[in-house]
Amino acid sequence: MTINIGEILPNSSLTRFSSKGLENLRLHDFINNDKVIIFGVPGAYSRTCSSKHLPSFIKTMGKFKDKAISKVICVAVNDPFVMANWGKDTGAIESGIDMLCDPSSAFITEIGLNFDAEPIGFFNRSKRFSMIIKKKKIEVLNVDEDSGTCDLSAGETLLDLL
Repeated sequence: MTINIGEILPNSSLTRFSSKGLENLRLHDFINNDKVIIFGVPGAYSRTCSSKHLPSFIKTMGKFKDKAISKVICVAVNDPFVMANWGKDTGAIESGIDMLCDPSSAFITEIGLNFDAEPIGFFNRSKRFSMIIKKKKIEVLNVDEDSGTCDLSAGETLLDLL
């Protein structure tokens, strides 16, 4: 069952590889009670994720900061090394986006935004989504039902809602 607007995010464990090495982060501790954006992508380096979704947030990062968004977090069901390299290769980390991974799809499955695309080897991957969170509670949730499109979940769409 998909999480809904008004619900509190689960306090899941997410991972990243940074200059500090491998870090396991509890979501509630990481976002505190701040206003944050979390967006999910089906896979690092995949076509729409790399050409549209992630770039839409890189382009809008400065404007999100102007709107009092303290963090923008990208989540994918990938390993932390792939996410770190994708973040470096695209400039996402340099722009300030936190590149977190959900290697076992525990978080994505718990919020009900997982899907399978067996022909391309995607199992328990993240649907393409974006959300605005305040005090750990979902204020906005946008989900693109077709993983090949990036309209509702794009950075520009969220920016227009702030």
